Amino acid sequence: MELNFRTGAAVIANFLLMTILGMRWFAAYFTGGRWAKNITGLLAGIGLLLLAAVLMLTPESAQVLLLVAHTRAYVVLLVASNPLLLAAIAAFGIINYWKPQRLKRQRTIEEELKSELPKIP
Repeated sequence: MELNFRTGAAVIANFLLMTILGMRWFAAYFTGGRWAKNITGLLAGIGLLLLAAVLMLTPESAQVLLLVAHTRAYVVLLVASNPLLLAAIAAFGIINYWKPQRLKRQRTIEEELKSELPKIP
C-alpha cells in the first residue's frame, strides 16, 4: 500500500478522533470510580500468573512438565484453548462496542436529571 497525502491525512484524522474520544471516555470511566476495582483485579491476576510461573519452575514441576510434554496432552490443551480465546476476543469486542454507547446514554441521563433540578441562586 502506497502512502499518499489522502491516506496519511485519513490515518492522522482517525488517530486524533480516536485519541480524543478515548480520553474523554476514559475520563468519564475514571471519575465513575470503577477503575479501582479493575486495577485491583489486574494486579491480582498478574500476581497469580507470577505465582504459577514460580511454582512451575521448581525441579519437581519441571520433571512433571517433561513427562506431560512427551504425551499428546498438549494437543488437547491447544484444541481446548482456541474456543476459549475466540470467546474472549468476542466478549472483548462486544464490551468495547457497547461501552461507549452506555457512557453516552449515562451522560444524557445525568444531563436530563440536572436540568430537572430547581436552580437556586
